[in-house]
Amino acid sequence: MTCPASTFAALAGLSLLLFHALHAGPALVLSQPPSGPKYTLQAADRWLLRSPDGHRFDASALLRLADGTLLTVNDKALPPCRIVMATNGTARLVPMTNLFAPAAVLAVAGRLSTALDCEGLARDDQGRIYVCEEGSRAIFRSTPGGPVERLDIDWTPVRRWFSSTDGNASFEGIAVGGNRLYVANERSVGRIIVVDLDTLKVSDDFQVTPFGRPARDIHYSDLSWWRGELWVLCRESRCVLRVDPTTKSVKSEFDYTGVETAPENVYLTPLPYGFVEGLSVDDDSIWLAVDNNGLPRRLAPTDTRGLLFRCMRPDRKPGPSEGTMKRNGAPVNGTP
Repeated sequence: MTCPASTFAALAGLSLLLFHALHAGPALVLSQPPSGPKYTLQAADRWLLRSPDGHRFDASALLRLADGTLLTVNDKALPPCRIVMATNGTARLVPMTNLFAPAAVLAVAGRLSTALDCEGLARDDQGRIYVCEEGSRAIFRSTPGGPVERLDIDWTPVRRWFSSTDGNASFEGIAVGGNRLYVANERSVGRIIVVDLDTLKVSDDFQVTPFGRPARDIHYSDLSWWRGELWVLCRESRCVLRVDPTTKSVKSEFDYTGVETAPENVYLTPLPYGFVEGLSVDDDSIWLAVDNNGLPRRLAPTDTRGLLFRCMRPDRKPGPSEGTMKRNGAPVNGTP
């Protein structure tokens, strides 16, 4: 049954009020940041994600490897999956069976529950892969075929930003730049935490917001590191921020509202916020992955697959050797 536009709008408004009532954190009002370059993203390519086992797959991260391969992770199950893009608008998700095997992660997780909520992926200069687990606020590290370790990080210096009532409001994305690990505390209160990987100590925390959009809180849903810059995915604001990690200032903003809300892409939900939870950046593209929570698209009410978008970066023009694609659709130019 098709819901009338007026009814849908009313539901959306009610959901917005309920959402902020349920998830409101400390009474923090964000200041309005200075303005800067703003860009609008358009989808150059689009793929429907095919689950490896036919079951629900909530794509909750994106990670670009050195060879251009893209990885994602299901927030309901490990291991991460490699994204193999086809020419028919679909992409297969192939499990990386030699990376973060569930039994190996649970063995070092320090918890009895077998339910993991893995949200973010990152890679350091040594090729080690990181995954963050939201429910227990844990960071795991491994290499393909290697042992899994849980990083012994004391979060006390930033614990005031953690929700005491909502275990689904915390570690939503990670990135590694040099010897620093960046961790996105999603909301209640949204904060980016910096960890020194040499000492495993929290060294800093900060907050960045979209230009001209003061709000009670901010929702971070993924992080990406590219050529010395931190890229921040803001799910509720439907934009990506390019951040100078030294000054902790926003250099530019990329709005993807039109991509996610296009008629062929929008999902059947009255909720006011977006579903994009995966971000990867390279020289010429911004990649976005949708965690649609098992919901169908409005124009395909029986199709519950998530989406992957490739948006060309409007802030630069690709050179003659850039923008090339591998057979599986992943970019191969440049280095992280």
